Amino acid sequence: MRTFTSADEIVAAVGETIGTSDWLEVTQEKVNQFAEATGDHQWIHVDVERATKESPFGGPIAHGYLTLSLLPALSWQTYTVENTKMGVNYGSNKVRFVNPVPVGSRVRLTAVLASAEPLPNNALQMVVDSTIEIEGADKPALVAQVISRLYF
Repeated sequence: MRTFTSADEIVAAVGETIGTSDWLEVTQEKVNQFAEATGDHQWIHVDVERATKESPFGGPIAHGYLTLSLLPALSWQTYTVENTKMGVNYGSNKVRFVNPVPVGSRVRLTAVLASAEPLPNNALQMVVDSTIEIEGADKPALVAQVISRLYF
């Protein structure tokens, strides 16, 4: 994990890979919990028998937004910033669900610092190119440009 201690260190790291998370298994239990939390009970996610028989994916897949929701937890494994008062999620410039995540597969995040822009009041805006890959797959599950604001 990469640790930054100042805004200047972050600015100096633009263009660098700032971390890769551990692998995380996407279980049916996690998919079912996400379905409960969001109300999205589409059969391709939660009906294992039907998804195995009828889905073009050969079994149940994770919700795209479940994959997106893994970004915060996986990001904590890639980098950290010390000496801040707080950090906030400012949104995303772009999110694409490139490849479905089969239940039982493992995913991980690689984060590349695309930009770091100083803002007024000792703040810094970071844009991180985030790629969630699926172990053994040719294409990633998700690519997103995630924007964070840090306050020093």
